[in-house]
Amino acid sequence: MHLSKRSSGPRKLRLFPLLAATYFMVSGGPYGIEDIVGYAGYGRALLLVLLIPFLWSFPTGLMLGELAAAIPDEGGFYAWVCRAMGPFWGFQEAWLSLAASVFDMAIYPTVFVLYLERLAPAMTQGHAGLLLKLAVVAAAVLWNLLGAASVGEGSLKLWLISISPYFVIVGIALYTGLQGARSSLGGHAAMGHPAGAAFSTAILVTMWNYMGWDNATTIANEVEDPQRNYPRVALLAIMMVMVTYAIPIGAIAWAGISADRFSTGAWVDVAHMLGGPVLATAVVLAGLMDGFCTFSNLTLSYTRLPHALAEDGFLPRIFTKKLRNGSPWVSVLVCGGCWALALGFTFERLITIDLVLWGFSVILEFLALIILRRKEPLLGRPFRIPGPNWVPIVLGLCPTVLIVYALHASRSETVAGMSAFTFALTIAVGGLPVYWIAKISMRRHKDKAQLIKT
Repeated sequence: MHLSKRSSGPRKLRLFPLLAATYFMVSGGPYGIEDIVGYAGYGRALLLVLLIPFLWSFPTGLMLGELAAAIPDEGGFYAWVCRAMGPFWGFQEAWLSLAASVFDMAIYPTVFVLYLERLAPAMTQGHAGLLLKLAVVAAAVLWNLLGAASVGEGSLKLWLISISPYFVIVGIALYTGLQGARSSLGGHAAMGHPAGAAFSTAILVTMWNYMGWDNATTIANEVEDPQRNYPRVALLAIMMVMVTYAIPIGAIAWAGISADRFSTGAWVDVAHMLGGPVLATAVVLAGLMDGFCTFSNLTLSYTRLPHALAEDGFLPRIFTKKLRNGSPWVSVLVCGGCWALALGFTFERLITIDLVLWGFSVILEFLALIILRRKEPLLGRPFRIPGPNWVPIVLGLCPTVLIVYALHASRSETVAGMSAFTFALTIAVGGLPVYWIAKISMRRHKDKAQLIKT
């Protein structure tokens, strides 16, 4: 069983840097919600961004608040599932998260280039676009080598900058609506939904924009007072994300801009309509910053999993090496290299795959919560979900229903000649043989070490 090693040496993440890191791991701002409006229209988009969190985010936030406070070990959700269900299921939890990262991490450098393309198209043509994506990966890796505190504290400052153009957009949009200038922006029926809207796709995009709450728990031994800070951060971050999604959507609807205009990157066009080229440029620059910060903070999260797996013998011991600041440098470099190799693929259409794999891992986390309630009733729980032991079961049912819906919706998408459902299931099942290969390798290593001793 993996246990965290506390050290007073490296600087640790405090409350607000941890909040900023969690915010970027999940959202980063209104970037990415354009398709919700485009597919569902303003009224339904507002309904989704305000309703989905109560079925998807708050249950997950309460679950991770209890488990992170009770078991503040490095590896986070991996450590919880290991403790509740044993190493086999703990390994599957880590496998699902790392497999999802391949699809998830390819999106953000691509979004970075898409936003830059609106500002300087010549810089993104041909091989230049790929080189820029590689530069994003390299910069995030270097930043992560400086330690968790550096990433979290830097993200807090950059968040304030990246969100600032939206204060201007919301202010101008509200003023425009009050002045009755709505018709000039093409929005006579702003609260309706555009022709041919795919509401199911809007639901999936909303779920994707609200996923990843457990990512920050993998750095538990690099957080100051994790038993107190994780529950507070989970609930605060959920409220912050809801507000930064709902207010801009409501303001633009009030201004009367047609929902038909919305697709990925549409905030740049909205900023141009409302405030001209200066505001549009500010949104592009903020979008670049957002994509980089999201990638950097997810690097912070995912790279702790190989380190935790190596501590438990599933990966070579070299992955346990850390710098003095606590950064697992081997894991950071190897993960960065793997994500760089994946940049040649186009994963923008694979939100469903990412969502389904992460959804499977969340189901395991809820099972760990339920099992530990029965298995270790005396476990110290600085934060405990109120109510009897059946409450976590009810909470877990809400995300599970949405995950089943995502699985059903994925049947209509095709990836690599098969349905997205089959593709995701194949990847998930792939963790079974990988576990046994790791076990055989671990056993041989132990036998070899025993022979050397004798």
